[in-house]
Amino acid sequence: MDQENPQSNSIVYKYLRLEELSDQIQGNLLDFGHRLPSDTREYLEELSEVLSYITHEITDHEIEHNNLLALSGIGKTINSSLHLDEVLCAVMDTIVNMTGAERGFLMLRDDHGKMSIHIARNWEKETLEEREFALSQTVVNHVTNECQPVLTTNAQQDPRFINQNSIITHNLRSILCVPIQLREELIGVIYIDNRIRSGIFHKTHLDLLVTIADQAAVAIENARLFASIHQSLTEVTSMKNLMDDVFASITSGVITINEQDTITMNNHAAEVILRGGKGSLTGQQIFSVMPWMVSDLSKYLTFVRNTDRQIVGLEYTPILPEFGMVTLNINISPLKGSNPNKKEITIVIEDLTEKKRLEAHRRLFERMVSPAVIEELAQNQISLSGKRTFITTLFADIRDFTKFSEEQKPELLVEVLNRYLGLAIEAVLNHEGTVDKFQGDAVMAFFNAPIPQPDHVLRAVNTALDIRKSMTALQKELPPEFYLSFGIGIHYGEAVLGLIGTEKRMEYTAIGDSVNTAKRLQEKAAAGQILISSSARAQISNLINTTTASSILVKGKTDPIEVYELVGLKSNA
Repeated sequence: MDQENPQSNSIVYKYLRLEELSDQIQGNLLDFGHRLPSDTREYLEELSEVLSYITHEITDHEIEHNNLLALSGIGKTINSSLHLDEVLCAVMDTIVNMTGAERGFLMLRDDHGKMSIHIARNWEKETLEEREFALSQTVVNHVTNECQPVLTTNAQQDPRFINQNSIITHNLRSILCVPIQLREELIGVIYIDNRIRSGIFHKTHLDLLVTIADQAAVAIENARLFASIHQSLTEVTSMKNLMDDVFASITSGVITINEQDTITMNNHAAEVILRGGKGSLTGQQIFSVMPWMVSDLSKYLTFVRNTDRQIVGLEYTPILPEFGMVTLNINISPLKGSNPNKKEITIVIEDLTEKKRLEAHRRLFERMVSPAVIEELAQNQISLSGKRTFITTLFADIRDFTKFSEEQKPELLVEVLNRYLGLAIEAVLNHEGTVDKFQGDAVMAFFNAPIPQPDHVLRAVNTALDIRKSMTALQKELPPEFYLSFGIGIHYGEAVLGLIGTEKRMEYTAIGDSVNTAKRLQEKAAAGQILISSSARAQISNLINTTTASSILVKGKTDPIEVYELVGLKSNA
């Protein structure tokens, strides 16, 4: 029989056979015991008792064996994952299955010290909904307060809980609840029950649940440590990413070098400034990427390492392959926070090329417009790109200067020319006009740009009158042979204004037919005469005195232009 059935050698099989034999002996004693001799009957009764004892022993060992297997399985589950909910669900499913419980709850103490349900499972290994969370709060409170387990085979009749509303209301019967402690600190409880059957939980279940609670405490601690480490790692990673973003966002180039003058780190701006963004600098010698200051760099690095002091404001104008001539500001400092014995250094490179270009533009404007206009430009950040607008253009030319220049020495000629042009420029700037350009012995200016001037025509008229007045005053200071006079033309009309030229040379200027018209009027003006177009006169006719209109034909125009000679301002002006 054993050869035919491989399972006949198993403990379970032998246990079942013993139980069967015991039952057979008991049955035979009942049926035939009166026929047997007394000594034989006593022997069979004793044999039956032994078999029954062995059967119960085997049963206890089988239960213990199953408990050990369950504990082993729970241990494997705990060690296989650090995700808390996943572990606890598996633990609760094992507990419910082994004890015959209907439901199982795992409660954890929150930050406020209150016990709240973390895992809730039923015998079908399903998560319970919140409406199914009916359990004995009295039992839970007793376990949390006393830190001792509670086992009741029938809560309805247990004198400890017989009058408790939750037990009566929810019809609770078999209940088993044990504390979860970590280093003698209560962190939660495991609660299982059966609302239908009484007496299903025993001392063996209690011991098993206590052991499982100890393992669960370890699992909870491991999971919390993992979550804490993961959170810290996330924060560190986030901070590192933030620092990387900040480092990459710095517009100045930042380079760190070690004792051997090898670049250990750099941001993208450094690559753009020194290499046009076409290659990493890390791992290269600092002298190879900054060859234009090799002669000075070595002594600067030595000074910083020996004194632990920084050097700031070093300015160089190297010619870089990608950009041509640039202006760079260099700061060299010891790397703070590093090992002082390593003598690491930080080099910060600021590209001042654009700033220098803007400063040059500012100096250009300072020569062209008044300080008040410059200040207005700086505060309002007015665009200098091309745009159409109505302006008043003024041209002033020194009459007979060509003949005069032929008779004078160059040094004297330049001095006299500057005296006359200087008074014209001063008059323009006093009325906050913009000096556009010099054309030999002539000057061009315009009003109403780059900032709006509602009275720009009147400003141009006052400028012309001041030029004529200053010219008369200057003639009193000069010998008669140096007497010169301006011919001035003024016109109002639309023009295009903006920065014209290339990066190497740009001018803020006005172009258009109205500019050409003002120049043609100036060309027709006699010495000391101011001609104003009809369009300009119409803007301020109530403020100026002019002669009768006349028509003149100018170059570039098919029809004659109506012009007036400016005499002066009316008293109400």
